[in-house]
Amino acid sequence: MIEIETHDLQQKDNQFIHPWEELNQLDQNSRTVITSGKGVYIKDSDGNQLLDAPAGMWCVNIGHYRKEMADAIAEQVMTLTYSSPWSLTNSPAAILARKLSELSPGDLNHVFFATCGSTAVDSALRFVLFRNSALGNPEKKHIISRKNAYHGSTYLSASASGKWSDKINLEYKDDTFHHISDPNLLSKPDGMSDSDYCNKLADELEQKILEIGSDQVAAFIAEPVLASGGVLLAPKGYHAACLEICRKHDVVYISDEVVTAFGRLGYYFASEKVFNIIPDIITCAKGITSGYVPLGAFLVSDRLLSTLAEKSPDAVFSNGFTYSGHPVACAAALKNIEIIEREEILEHVRSIEPYFQQRLKELKDLPLVRDVRGIGLMACIECMDCSKNGELLADSYKLAEHIDRNCQSLGLLVRPIYNMCVMSPPLIINHEQIDEMVHKLRLGIELTISELE
Repeated sequence: MIEIETHDLQQKDNQFIHPWEELNQLDQNSRTVITSGKGVYIKDSDGNQLLDAPAGMWCVNIGHYRKEMADAIAEQVMTLTYSSPWSLTNSPAAILARKLSELSPGDLNHVFFATCGSTAVDSALRFVLFRNSALGNPEKKHIISRKNAYHGSTYLSASASGKWSDKINLEYKDDTFHHISDPNLLSKPDGMSDSDYCNKLADELEQKILEIGSDQVAAFIAEPVLASGGVLLAPKGYHAACLEICRKHDVVYISDEVVTAFGRLGYYFASEKVFNIIPDIITCAKGITSGYVPLGAFLVSDRLLSTLAEKSPDAVFSNGFTYSGHPVACAAALKNIEIIEREEILEHVRSIEPYFQQRLKELKDLPLVRDVRGIGLMACIECMDCSKNGELLADSYKLAEHIDRNCQSLGLLVRPIYNMCVMSPPLIINHEQIDEMVHKLRLGIELTISELE
């Protein structure tokens, strides 16, 4: 590969409109250029090594630089590069579909392959609406989501998302999409128990269904943990209570596991193992290939499909993508699962989770840190820069970027989201690397505090 100076790469990069691009910075950006990675580390174009605390974007679960993954991808490219998913199939797609049905909870035995998390969620929502129309209930089309949820960037998935700052100047569907409170324990009223708070949140869902009309509501979509919303954790029993309400009112429950599936919480799927629910649909992406190539999917229950097949046998779900079930992506997913199983990575996550969470909680003694929360190998350090009267300063929404800059100078990459630093390292991280991550994050926050004074 031709070596190019960092400044030249940054200038070329300014022709690349990135996701969430601030257009007033267009042609003026000087982003860190990542050139290589190995294990839990990446390197930039100046040769600096950074611990990859976000694992790319919640996704490099098995770590960077896996030769056997590269070999599996290359072998599939040289065997079969592509085949149409419309009237044909291919070996990796067929084998992966069966494997996912074996790994999934309950009767979620059928798989629709997409290209990423956004298209997986979009397709799942389209399937629910298609199913209702095919069953003679076209008016049953309203979708309930939560505030601060993130479900994707397509028209439907963005409409389901509840992060209002992401919707400024963008068109989205609001007449059939509704957002109830996020299950943020920080928002629990003073003196209220967790169980009462859980009941309050679940009741809000039921009241919203009744307000719209249960004959009008198609689905409730929920991340087990609101990831990009700031790793928001619901009170115990929340998801089970919401599922019970959905069953009561014939509302499809979609569990958006784009982030939490494939090991992030120590299991292939967190819905049943961690949150004690078997939803009607699960969406996944990211960790399904550990980010080596793009792939997404939604898994649907036999219950939903059998009713459809029985009452509308001629229905055609005319939704799909050129790259649905792409053989190279599916081969990568199969190798990814093989590595996870052989190296007992799920067991490793479950064993190291307490240490990961405990070490990060030690940062709560820093004056800038408002809260540290997490589960599995995902966590959020929420920071707050307040005025003397306790009001959040405007610059607080750039706090995480400030911290990230300082951490990068120390050899650590974090995921900055407004005033929150999100950590979701490769699942292979060990105790020493966790110590390094927390030490450098502490130094980065302390440096930021000194610069704000």
